[in-house]
Amino acid sequence: MTVRASIPAFHIPEELNAAAPPERRGIRRDHVKMMVLDRRTGSVAHGLFYQLDDYLRPGDLLVLNASRTIPAVLRGTWSRSGSVLGEDIEIRLASRIDDRTWQALVVSTGIRPLQGDRFAFAGPLAASVTEVVSKSMAILTFSLEGTLLTNQLYALAEPIRYEYISHPWALDYYQTVYASTPGSVEMPSAGRAFSWELLFKLQRRGVGIAYVQLHTGLSYLLDGDGFPDPRRNFESYEVPPDTAEAIMRTKADGGRVIAVGTTVVRALESAADGSGRLASGTGRTNLMIEATTPLRIADGLISGFHEPEASHLELLAAFIDPALLSDAYREAIEYGYLWHEFGDMNVIL
Repeated sequence: MTVRASIPAFHIPEELNAAAPPERRGIRRDHVKMMVLDRRTGSVAHGLFYQLDDYLRPGDLLVLNASRTIPAVLRGTWSRSGSVLGEDIEIRLASRIDDRTWQALVVSTGIRPLQGDRFAFAGPLAASVTEVVSKSMAILTFSLEGTLLTNQLYALAEPIRYEYISHPWALDYYQTVYASTPGSVEMPSAGRAFSWELLFKLQRRGVGIAYVQLHTGLSYLLDGDGFPDPRRNFESYEVPPDTAEAIMRTKADGGRVIAVGTTVVRALESAADGSGRLASGTGRTNLMIEATTPLRIADGLISGFHEPEASHLELLAAFIDPALLSDAYREAIEYGYLWHEFGDMNVIL
């Protein structure tokens, strides 16, 4: 059973698409609205995110994704066999393969990329198509690698923005306050509502804080492909030794491990073995989590609100009965909760 088969389709009214960061709507990032769901009963409580400490207990552990968002939209000239196919062509980085190679989405007017095509960007940066993945997705090998490539991305590229975003907001708006290692092409947005003040308040209450890293890939494709299947979308993750130790200690002491974001759930569940032991280390995951998937590590989830077609919504149903989730989402629409990366928060405990 999947959530798509279990949760009736719903419509997100246009006015509930968060088009601007909270700070540009006149509120602090930790004052967005918060809907808290009881995993067992489906009961709903409403509040503001800075009140999160009212719902957590001493001995609980929050696990955050420390990945930092990079500018991932390039524009350049597309050529094939010496002939120019188009100028100012948009390239969206989708997932990193190695120091100079990325899977990327070519946003074109119907022309399919072919092996050997070349994209020339400003300055010394260029890329060649070394493999075609689909009608709009290709493997690009860049002319620079490592830090040189990263520096050029920061100099030339922009953040990925979807059609509901009202303004070309600066990259700083697409970061969590604790982001450290660059690598995500889209913001790990479940953690955006945290402020340092809230994190310190939670620690004073006895709530632990730990970090993993999962570099997010592109969440939406083109040409009718819609949302990518996680099973075909490998993402790199790291679980540090101190985080693995903190999680296992929390579980042994009867505390709850609360994942901040679906990315954290995927990282933790990918790193766990069949007996529920969590191993530290790095890896790449294409784990698909849905309603029937047993959760071995995560006891709770903090997330945003997700579109009905997204696999993220399927993952939520591993935490709470799909029927209860459906009722809660209808209530969220009635209460005017905002969707997407600049929107409101959903806590499932």
